[in-house]
Amino acid sequence: MNKTDSEAYRDKKRFFENLLTVYGRKPVLEALQDPAVGVYRLHLAESNKSADILEDIIAIARDKGAEVLYHNRQALSRISKNAKQDQGVAADLVLRGYKTHDAFLKDAAATPFTLLALDNINNPQNLGMIIRSACAGNIDGILLPQKGSAQIDPLVIKASAGTLFRAPILRCTHLATALKDFQQHGADICCLSSHARHTLKDFQPQGACIYVLGNETEGVSQEVEKLCNQRVRIPMNNGVESLNVAVTAALIAFR
Repeated sequence: MNKTDSEAYRDKKRFFENLLTVYGRKPVLEALQDPAVGVYRLHLAESNKSADILEDIIAIARDKGAEVLYHNRQALSRISKNAKQDQGVAADLVLRGYKTHDAFLKDAAATPFTLLALDNINNPQNLGMIIRSACAGNIDGILLPQKGSAQIDPLVIKASAGTLFRAPILRCTHLATALKDFQQHGADICCLSSHARHTLKDFQPQGACIYVLGNETEGVSQEVEKLCNQRVRIPMNNGVESLNVAVTAALIAFR
């Protein structure tokens, strides 16, 4: 934001930055049915034919105070960013845990938080399962880059079993840049390595710590790996070399 912007403009910009847009009839309905979910706007295609699920969506959205807008298909596709799967419905959600990484840093820089950072996690099912474990466990945030990783879609929502709407998701543009911001505030950046001296069980960070989870096939990228100042390993038996990234996330979340 420009230094000359008014405070009112900055507040408005921050508000819109913290909205999560979801699409698809069933995902939108399930989101609206969650008492913890607020909705700012409901977007509908003008070409939608009458259907019970649409009537339910509209009724719940209005009960929650949402603005209901109708668009042509082209305009709706710009909002959903997925014309093939939006089914004529998208919603801008207000979620307590969904924010930018710098907003989180502003509020929690002095606290010993624990985060998961996702480095090129491309499988939507893995992403959803990671979100579910982090939401249930002792994780204060999931650092999710806008580029290079799977993005939130109906498959992710389904794999998260709805926990996405309550999970602390911290958005950033580039993961390496965000990790540098956290390092400047004293956070340790930790990756998993089979050659590490400390095991995950024995590792005791002294302050804020971010555990990096790498790509399902290639692991942590070189750019991110260079930023890591801590390394831990998970002891393996019976010749097993590694675990699924979602399983690893669960072990970290409940360590």
